[in-house]
Amino acid sequence: MSAATSRSLVTGATAGIGHEFARQLAARGHDLVLVARDEARLDTVAAALEGEHGVRVEVLRADLADREDLRRVEERLRDPGSPVDLLVNNAGFGLKGRFLDNDVDDETAMLDVLVTAVMRLMHAALGPMAERGSGGVVNVSSVAAFLPRGSYSAAKAYVNQLGAWAAAEYAERGVTVTTLCPGFVRTEFHERMAVGRDSAPEALWLDAEDLVREALADHDRGKALSIPSRRYKAIVGATRLVPNPVLQRLQGLGRK
Repeated sequence: MSAATSRSLVTGATAGIGHEFARQLAARGHDLVLVARDEARLDTVAAALEGEHGVRVEVLRADLADREDLRRVEERLRDPGSPVDLLVNNAGFGLKGRFLDNDVDDETAMLDVLVTAVMRLMHAALGPMAERGSGGVVNVSSVAAFLPRGSYSAAKAYVNQLGAWAAAEYAERGVTVTTLCPGFVRTEFHERMAVGRDSAPEALWLDAEDLVREALADHDRGKALSIPSRRYKAIVGATRLVPNPVLQRLQGLGRK
């Protein structure tokens, strides 16, 4: 993508991995469309990125668990007068409790954001991109997709499979689809779940800046799957060899 003409839409853009994607894309010269639930934080982030990088930043307040809000984001992705060159499907949240300890409506809301929103926004973005013959999608999944860890892992496994299929399906039409699978990252994500940093070994925690830099480099190279750091590549490799009953013993990791 030419930075002079590129526009990226980032969901969950006011904190954590999403904010880091917005920051690094702005540093590349991309204009931005930032999507999040908190309008005040959106305005603050937009003003900071415009001031620091001289790019144009739109804000779109939306709760992706709300179907009407989601449709507004879909419509923005389909707008032929202001095309989006890169979609970063980042918005998401997790639930601290085990499946039966969580309210089923909370479980449903999580799936709405992690699965339904990702699918619908991809559908909205891929049409114009395939027609133009250029564009990209980065879906933020998780190493949890390779582990048996409840509905969150199941949702992320869906994202992995959808991304792998789309990467192969649309490569010939000029669209690059990359699935990013981070592990534990130093962001607000776990704080919002009331999960402490001591819930996983220190060596497993990644910095968002390094994670996003590696993800964008992988996307630039046309990679369908981006797994950050050698240690997480090793963990994902091990999941293909270790039986599920053994992996299930890791259920408590990241829950304290």
